[in-house]
Amino acid sequence: MYKPRIHHYIGLICLAVASCKVPVIAPVTENRSVPDAYESSKDTTNMSAIQWRSFFTDKNLINLIDTALHNNQELMITLQEIEIAKNDIRFRQGALMPKVGAKIGLGVEKVGRYTSQGAGDASTEIEPGKEMPDPLGDFAIAAYANWEVDIWKKLRNAKKAAITRHLSTVEGKNFVLTNLIAEVANSYYELLALDNQLAIVKQNIELQVNALDIVKIQKEAARATELAVQKFEAEVLKSQSMEFEIQQRIKETENKINFLLGRYPQEITRDKSSFLGLLPAAVNSGIPSQLLANRPDIKRAELDLTAAKLDVKVARAEFYPSFGISAGVGFQAFKPSYLVKFPESLLYSLAGDLAAPIINRKAIKAEFFNANARQLQAMYNYERTILNAYLEVSTQLSKISNLEKSYDRKSKQVDALTRSIDISNDLFKNARADYLEVLMTQRDALESKLELIETKQQQFNAVINIYRGLGGGWK
Repeated sequence: MYKPRIHHYIGLICLAVASCKVPVIAPVTENRSVPDAYESSKDTTNMSAIQWRSFFTDKNLINLIDTALHNNQELMITLQEIEIAKNDIRFRQGALMPKVGAKIGLGVEKVGRYTSQGAGDASTEIEPGKEMPDPLGDFAIAAYANWEVDIWKKLRNAKKAAITRHLSTVEGKNFVLTNLIAEVANSYYELLALDNQLAIVKQNIELQVNALDIVKIQKEAARATELAVQKFEAEVLKSQSMEFEIQQRIKETENKINFLLGRYPQEITRDKSSFLGLLPAAVNSGIPSQLLANRPDIKRAELDLTAAKLDVKVARAEFYPSFGISAGVGFQAFKPSYLVKFPESLLYSLAGDLAAPIINRKAIKAEFFNANARQLQAMYNYERTILNAYLEVSTQLSKISNLEKSYDRKSKQVDALTRSIDISNDLFKNARADYLEVLMTQRDALESKLELIETKQQQFNAVINIYRGLGGGWK
């Protein structure tokens, strides 16, 4: 009989060691550096620490945000992603523990008499004068266990990766929160701006109708022509058309808000007066390094990178030998009545196995390289997210400054054009101004008023966006 020699065992060990060789990949180091300060700001206080209920002072807006936080479907979907991530942690935890089960078996076997097993069964007596039954039954009750010993921390790293991804989904939920609150607020102020634009257009239509009546009277007195009448009528029709366009935009904005609130179309409760008198909140941007702690998308990208690094470790461990232990204990007999006879019906087993990939490891290598590629993707995404966050804040700070200057100039323009309307009307009545001058003055005044309201809306949007950009809104 052949007996293996010691060098054969050494050869097997060498093969197992050779299987542990893993491709070398350069370590991944992310770049977390950001500028020390924003270009247009030297603040050290960050407004993102303010809770959104304190940041927004309009009660109607607060009620809308509350409704959105309870009903928004995208937020509900994100919450389910958190539950999925929790269950993945439980799954990974289960892989670390032994798998224990129980089974009950029932079968029958008929073998040929002229076989070694058949001849042996025929000559065996369980009790004096009693032969083995034919066919032979098989009854068993047993418990079994299997356990993979986590030598290389493969299972533990997989669990850590699952925990990290769960934390990432939580940050994803926070990111959805801050975006949802900002979107509701931006749409709300857009709606207020449209309400005020509609009111101004209606006032302008009244002015134009009065001017049209004057032109008609002057035509009857031979002081104006039919061309002037037609021009004024066309201007009235243009303003009336603009009124319907704004009404449609109001409807669309209301439906947008209702969609964010997860409800069917209904009127949005709001105060339509004194929009131009509202003042946006003061801005304190803090320093760029605070973005790393306050922005949910940055924290999520960082956690995704951490999970990707753990995935590489898990993929690397696949190259190493795995050690498993299996055991079983129970009772087995060919008749149910013999199952209770101890120790004759007792069965047990205990085995350990060491398995390692030696030949055809391409699939393992492919997964390892994929894991490393995903790690690089996560690193680039993390760096891109930081860069995007900084640029967002920098852009909004510049926008707030320029909009403030623009609003001041437009306010003066509106005041000048409003006064010019009365002047042009008086001159026209006294035949000292052409009707085209009256039309152009009214048109310029209307456009400047609409632009002033739009600039005010942009001011609110910029402040809301920088609040979101700094990481506010989810606390």
